[in-house]
Formats: sequence, structure tokens, C-alpha cells
Amino acid sequence: MAFLSVSKRYHLNLKLRVYPRISIPLHFSTTTQDLNNAPHQQQEQMVSAHRTPRGKTRNPEKTEDIICRMMDNRAWTTRLQNSIRALVPEFDHSLVYNVLHGAKNSEHALQFFRWVERAGLIRHDREAHLKIIEILGRASKLNHARCILLDMAKKGVEWDEDFFVVMIDSYGKAGIVQEAVKIFQKMEELGVDRTIKSYDAFFKVILRRGRYMMAKRYFNKMLSEGIEPTRHTYNIMLWGFFLSLRLDTASRFFEDMRNRGIAPDAVTYNTMINGYTRFKRMEEAEKLFVEMKAKNLAPTVISYTTMIKGYVTLEQVEDGLRLFEEMKSFGIKPNATTYSTLLPGLCDAGKTIEAKTILKEMVERYIAPKDNSIFIKLLNSQCNSGDLNAASDVLKAMIRLSIPTEAGHYGVLIENFCKANEFDRAIKLLDKLVEKEIVLRPENSLEIEANAYNPMIQYLCHHGQTGRAEVFFRQLMKKGVLDPTAFNNLIRGHAKEGNPGLAFEILKIMGRRGVPKDADAYKLLIESYLRKGEPADAKTALDGMMEDGHIPESGIFKSVMESLFEDGRIQTASRAMKSMVEKGVKEHMDLVFKILEALLMRGHVEEALGRIELLMQNGCATNIDSLLSILSEKGKTIAALKLLDFGLERDCNIDVSSYEKVLDALLTAGKTLNAYSILCKIMEKGGITNWSSLQDLIKSLNQEGNTKQANILSRMVQGSGTASGNKKGKKQAAFAS
Repeated sequence: MAFLSVSKRYHLNLKLRVYPRISIPLHFSTTTQDLNNAPHQQQEQMVSAHRTPRGKTRNPEKTEDIICRMMDNRAWTTRLQNSIRALVPEFDHSLVYNVLHGAKNSEHALQFFRWVERAGLIRHDREAHLKIIEILGRASKLNHARCILLDMAKKGVEWDEDFFVVMIDSYGKAGIVQEAVKIFQKMEELGVDRTIKSYDAFFKVILRRGRYMMAKRYFNKMLSEGIEPTRHTYNIMLWGFFLSLRLDTASRFFEDMRNRGIAPDAVTYNTMINGYTRFKRMEEAEKLFVEMKAKNLAPTVISYTTMIKGYVTLEQVEDGLRLFEEMKSFGIKPNATTYSTLLPGLCDAGKTIEAKTILKEMVERYIAPKDNSIFIKLLNSQCNSGDLNAASDVLKAMIRLSIPTEAGHYGVLIENFCKANEFDRAIKLLDKLVEKEIVLRPENSLEIEANAYNPMIQYLCHHGQTGRAEVFFRQLMKKGVLDPTAFNNLIRGHAKEGNPGLAFEILKIMGRRGVPKDADAYKLLIESYLRKGEPADAKTALDGMMEDGHIPESGIFKSVMESLFEDGRIQTASRAMKSMVEKGVKEHMDLVFKILEALLMRGHVEEALGRIELLMQNGCATNIDSLLSILSEKGKTIAALKLLDFGLERDCNIDVSSYEKVLDALLTAGKTLNAYSILCKIMEKGGITNWSSLQDLIKSLNQEGNTKQANILSRMVQGSGTASGNKKGKKQAAFAS
């Protein structure tokens, strides 16, 4: 059955306030507003309708709990104060104390404390003052606590030692030692008697901050005041001296304790043993441990754990293991600190079997270690020993003990599974890592390392699972991982699987983030594009490869150019050819010839001539004669004319038959002026004068009305005499296929 929250019961009207300490549970169906707005008779009916049926009992909620809920759910305002007054017409000390004790917020407690007193509802007694000072001390609101303490005398409340002990302890926990000292000294000024209780609290505060010299002075002052130290006092002093690494001082106080007839207890021995182990003085620690047992002081789990820690520190793990077994034989159960102390030592000593047994015991007892870094140590040690099953059990133990597994834990196992060629097990772990997004957890302190994820990614990419590898690596990228090896493996994987588009996306990411790319990855990407029949994209990848400073192999250039040529992308093939020549590759001239021919045939004459010029500059021969012959035969007279003119200007070695073929083609096409022009250049270079169709050209010129050109040509022929067969050019252009 649902009831109204108790924080709303204070809305009951005056009629209900006849019973201030009894809460009346109401159904949620009856709201507080309904009650307040209803007439008196209806209120009675509404309340009675929700009373507990006869024969059933209900535990009424206490008034102090109602007040605490009200303060917790609402801001401290006058309205809230009035509501509390309406709920409690008369306050007593017990109620005030219980409200202070139950307040969840120190600020609420302080406001309530001040309000009830200022409103004249009550005059606080000693217990209320002590309680509020304790609350404020825990909340580090020490100025408020100090003011309340020092104002007590004005209210007629006497001080006693307990108030100052609380203040000293609170200042100590807040790390304000100076104020703790002032409060301690204030006791004497205010006439508050100091006993061993306040001295113990004071010693604990100043020794925690390393003020061992001050502690010695006040210890002597305490003795001069006739206050005898207790066993607890000496335990505090010994603890503080060891904390300040004052071994000799601690030893003297220990002897002084005995000389005063104060018998050390288990805490004393544990403190001394811990101190000696910190200084690696295990012989003295052992003597005290034996002495402790001889005095019938049963060593506790703390005693054994401290001794084990000392042995582990000195790499005497066998002795630590012996004590571990001894404590269990005496019925002393190891705790989390014991396990956390011993396990790292076993791992460092290579005692993996013992470590495995102890871990199993921890899981059975469901005890998690204090330090989770132990598990990475366990994983590494088990993997180094070759026991991968035991290493897997470590991860399972973490899950059983509700310890958060991190990417680094999975990484150790994945790395070692890959080394052992147990890739199926590694993949299962990787799937969990990806599915639970463990890599992306912001609280991770152990990240997966490159020597773990790179072999895994490489294996997946080589076995047709590049998509799975990319999902994993994209999670790593979100954590800022930009590993070139992983990137290039993804490119290789996508390329091999026939997904060059996905590979190119990875390539673009690498470019944006400045990650270096491997030549081999580019090669595979280009080949993948070519296999898929996408030579233009292959050319883009080829350009990117060269931009990144890689020189593609000769075969890559050939494959790209062939694919582009076969796809009819002649100009793109021409650009690939240009890049090849510029990179110093002088092979595949047969393919180069085909590209040049296609350029000329398609009318891209200037581009073709530029490529021929580049080839000549790089020492690559071009068979101009063959090109002239093909162009002439196929009627590409303008292209042939420009190519011949290009060769003449550069003094290339061109055969007489090539001249004649071009001239014949021009004359046949009726381009007499072009034939005249190029023939003049040929004759100026000392070329042919006995061209068989020369008279036909002169006749055609006259017929077309170009008599001037015809006369010039006739005179040139008559004056030149017998022309030489051909002109030896300064540059060689003989084709070397």
C-alpha cells in the first residue's frame, strides 16, 4: 500500500497536532493539499479512512526522522521552520539530539541547532553542543565549531576535555596542525584540565604530520605535570616515530615503556615489527615476533601480514610463504592486505603455481585485493611461464571478484595468445573488448599496447576479417591511437578483400592526421583498384604514393598505364607516364609508344610533343619515324606535320622516307601550303630535294594561285643542286623498343 512521504505530514492542521509524536500514514491518493483544504469533519473522515485495519500493527515513524526528511527535501526557509513548529509544539533535549544525529547534511544540522536556540524553543545542553561540534568537525567546518565551543561559557554550559579532544582531532584530520596546537594550549588558558586523553589526541595529530620533536617536548611536559603515559600513549608515540623514520627514538621509547612496567600488547608489537620491516631489519622483527608469541600474545592477521611484507620486500618469498601457511594452520584467515602483500612477491619470484593457488583461494572466499595492479602482474607472470590457461583464470577471477577489467588486462592475454598462435582465443577476447567498449572507458589506467593490438589486427586483415579489425581500431582511434602499422594493415586487408574504397578511406584518415603510409600498402591498394576495374582511382592512389615520397616499382607504373590505356583514358595514362619518367623509370617504352600514338591520333598533339620532349630530356629514345609513318597512313596530316616540325627544330634523326610520307599525305589531302612550308624547312636543314612529287606540289601551288610560293620552291630546287639523302641531327631519336 502506498503512503504519503513523511515530509508532507507537517501539513496536517491543528486538529491533528493533538498527537505530535504519532505519525499518521496516508495513501498517496489523499494529498496533503486535499487535507488542508478540507473542512474539519472531512479531515477526520479522510484520516480515519486510511488508518491501519484492526488486527494489524504499523511502526509509526519517529518525529525526529520526519524533521530530518523535511530538512533534507526542502530549503531552509521560514516556511520550513513554521512547518517544524507545527509538527512539534514543544522541543526537548532528546529530540534535538536525535535530529542533529539524524541530519544528513552538516549545514542542515547547524541551521537547526542555531534556529531552535535563537527562537527560544530550547537551551542546548552539553550533549547537543558536543554533538554539533562533532558534526561540524567531520564536515571540516572548523570555524563554526570553534565559535560554538568558545561561546559555551556565555550560555552557561561548562567546558570539559571531551570538547577539546574532538576539536584537536578534527583539526588534525583537516591537516591544520597549528590550530590543533592552539586549541590544546587554549585548554590550559581556559582552565580545562588536561588528562592523558587529550594528550593522546594531541600526540596523534602532531605525529601524523611528522612533528616528532614537538611530541617529545610535550611528552616530557606531560610527565612534569604528573600525568602517567598509558600503553595507548606509547603505541601512538611508537607509531609516530616510525612514521617519521626515527628508529632509534622509537627503540628508546619502547625500552622506556618496559622500564615503566607497561607490558606491550599486540598493537605495540605490531607497531614495532612494522617499523623494523620498514627499515629492512628483519632479524629484530623476527625476535619481536617470537617474543610476542612467547608472552602468549597471539599474533593477529596484522602481525603475520607485516612479517610477510618484510620478507617479500627482502625477496625472501619462501619465508613469507611459510608464515602464510603457518597463520592458516593457526586458524587465522588471511585478509585482502595479506593477499595483496604476498602475491606480487610470488610473481616476482616466478612462483606461478603458488600464485595460482592463492588466487583461487581469494576467489573462493570472495576477497578482492587492496591493489588492483596485482592482476596485471599475475597476468604477465602466468603468460611468461607459458601457462595461458592460468592467465585466463586471472581475468575470470577479476570478473568473479567484481573488479573492473581494463583494456590493458585483455591486451596482455591477446598478445600472448597471438604469440602462441592461439588466434581463436585471442579473437574471442577481442570481441568482448569491442562489444563492451572497454577500450573507451575513461577510468582506464591500463591501455592496450601496440604489441598486443598490432598482431591481432594483422591476423584479422590477413584472414578476411578486416571489417572486424577496423571496428576495434576505430575505438582505439577515439583514445588517440594513431599507429602507422595498424593503419597500413587495415589498408592491406581491405585491398586484399577487394574493398579498395574502404582502404582509401583509411588512407584519407591517415593523411588528415599526418600518419606515415607504407609503400606496400599503396601497392596493394593500387592493385585492388585495378582488379576491380577502377584504373582512375588506381591513378589517384599512385599519385598519393608519390606525394608521400615513395617511388613506385616499375611494374606498378606499367599496370596503371595499361589499365588506363585499355579503359580509353589516354590522357590520364599520359600523366602516369609523365610521372614514371620523372621518377627515373625508363622501361616499358613499347607502352609509352602506344600512349604517344593514341595522343596524336586523338588530336592531343601538344601534350604528345611535351611527353616526347620529356622523354628526350631523360635519355629515353622515341621512334619518331614510326609515329610519322602511322599518322601519314591514317590521314592525321596536321599531327604528322607538327611532329615533323618538332623533330626538325630539335635536329632529330629522321629518315627521308618519313619526310616523303608526310609530304605525300599533305599533298594528297590538298594541304599544299602546309606541304610547301614543311618542305622549305626540310630543304633548309639540308634534307631532300629529289622528292618524287615535288613537281606535283609546284603544279598544285600554281593551280591554287600560290604562284609566289611555287616560284620560290622552284628556285630553291634549282639552286640546291643534288640534295643529300638525309640530315644527321644533333639529337638521336632512334626508337629502342
